[in-house]
Amino acid sequence: MKPQKILRSAWEGLMLNKVRSFLTTLGVIIGVASVIIMLAVSAGTEAAIANQINALGANLIIVSPARGIPGAARTMLIDDAYAIADQVVGIAGFSAEQTPPPLTVKANGTSLDSIAVIGTTADFPTVRDYAVASGRYFDASEDERKAKVIVLGAGIAADLFGTDDPLGQTVTVGSTKLTVVGVMEAKGMVADVDYDGRVYLPINLVFQKFMTTMPVGGDRVRTIYVKAESQEKIPSIITQINSILADRHDVDPAKPDFTVQTQQDIIATQEATTAAFRDLLAWVAGVSLVVGGIGIMNIMLVSVTERTREIGLRQALGARPADVLMQFLLEAIILSLAGGLVGVAVGIGGSYLFGALGSMQTQIVPESIPLAFGAAAIVGIFFGYYPATQAAKLDPIVALRHE
Repeated sequence: MKPQKILRSAWEGLMLNKVRSFLTTLGVIIGVASVIIMLAVSAGTEAAIANQINALGANLIIVSPARGIPGAARTMLIDDAYAIADQVVGIAGFSAEQTPPPLTVKANGTSLDSIAVIGTTADFPTVRDYAVASGRYFDASEDERKAKVIVLGAGIAADLFGTDDPLGQTVTVGSTKLTVVGVMEAKGMVADVDYDGRVYLPINLVFQKFMTTMPVGGDRVRTIYVKAESQEKIPSIITQINSILADRHDVDPAKPDFTVQTQQDIIATQEATTAAFRDLLAWVAGVSLVVGGIGIMNIMLVSVTERTREIGLRQALGARPADVLMQFLLEAIILSLAGGLVGVAVGIGGSYLFGALGSMQTQIVPESIPLAFGAAAIVGIFFGYYPATQAAKLDPIVALRHE
């Protein structure tokens, strides 16, 4: 039999029972779509983490208390940040940060509850690559003398003052009245952080007014951000910071009570964490494909039994066992490829829909499309081969007598 005739016979065999053929492909559709969607979820999660970390600024070195060490949070002081700024060579700026519990912010007859208050130092816009849209950021002298000034996020400024100019206006944070000196540029949501919904105060003012009742208050800082002059200077800066802080904290450099990381270090750590999640999703999707393949094999075996007389008749008219095998194998491959095509469409559409309607970011991995489609083809060949060989082995005489 000519290849095109074998293909036409396979197609006609599938069209004899359209509903059953469609239901058979469902397993493959679900498996292929699962591969694409689950890898999109995993990639989106990693991208969200990377975006959040990269939004902190460029060429950053992040210094924070070590986790898992009792009392470590109390050892990171604002004076550590000043020591780094004075002694480390190769830095473009530093920003120490501390965050009290969310507070109520009032102005112009409007009250906003649970607003994030960020205590920072004067280099914050430079270090975090976050520009001031209007007015200015407070300077080092205002931070040192605990000046009652405030810089508003773009969203807070709009909520409190609308289209009015907030510069020079009075804003009450908690029970402390502050003067607005600047408004940050609109940045929006980065991952789960609303940068426009925060206010920025001199860190020494935050220590004085908002940290006195906290278990870790006083002059303790949560994080110190150090901006390197260039990517090449980061290793040297890290070495200097480790040496300075080990001396200041009187700890063994091999067992510090602080951590010094770059953005890439944090991203790599998070990716290692999500790798196990990604592998689990891949296994779930693989199982779905296997289940779909078993469904194809099951239906093809039923089809061989139902069409035994047809097989005998074809053989009696000159079809060779190889022709019969190829016909039934093509039927299985057509089912799996059709399911693969539909699965790719469902997977791409489902990824976009999941990202639009869900709280998790999705990002389609281009490699997942040929991977999933190729897996569908392999499933069709693998699980279709056994039923096809069973059809090819039928004795034409016995097949013709089959009722």
